[in-house]
Amino acid sequence: MGHPLPPPLPPPPPPGAVSMARRKRRSASSATQDTEFPGVVARPIGEFRSNADYQYQLLRCNVDLLKIIQLGLTFMNEQGEYPPGTSTWQFNFKFNLTGYDFGYLIKILTNSNLPEEELDFFEILRLFFPVIYDVKYLMKSCKNLKGGLQEVAEQLELERIGPQHQAGSDSLLTGMAFFKMREMFFEDHIDDAKYCGHLYGLGSGSSYVQNGTGNAYEEEANKQS
Repeated sequence: MGHPLPPPLPPPPPPGAVSMARRKRRSASSATQDTEFPGVVARPIGEFRSNADYQYQLLRCNVDLLKIIQLGLTFMNEQGEYPPGTSTWQFNFKFNLTGYDFGYLIKILTNSNLPEEELDFFEILRLFFPVIYDVKYLMKSCKNLKGGLQEVAEQLELERIGPQHQAGSDSLLTGMAFFKMREMFFEDHIDDAKYCGHLYGLGSGSSYVQNGTGNAYEEEANKQS
């Protein structure tokens, strides 16, 4: 399914990367992205309004402290088909291998640290990406579908192109998983009011947290590192 994974490309200057994405975006209605990053190296200390607040502060402090290793982008149409020519890019950044996908992407696009408040983060996210579907969040409504990206792909009987834990290959597999899940579990129609714009592990909460413990984002980051 799809085209062979292209070889990794060195990161062009930001304007060039944006220009490339814009040109390909005109012939595609969907884009999937994946990042590779060092993992979780710090935890926020203090009192937090909710578990969701703790999770966002955990994301923010690690994204601000660390640097992205790779960014993968794959473009598709509404049927999950790839546009002519190259459909997947992998950018290898010149940082040491010493999440957070959207956290790191927002950091790149704004060239600044993440905002202190989760609400401000989501406002920036909606500005750049008005329509988002998080595969991990969709999995909550998919019976018996669980695990990381590779495990999900195996359950969906999808064939990976390229090596695991490479951002280009992972973004391509994420796109394949999304369209397969939409077909199998959502009858080819996803309720935007219920799923659009939601990120797994983030969102409003009401419980009070102090020196928060394990959470979804930390678990996901540890799987990638």
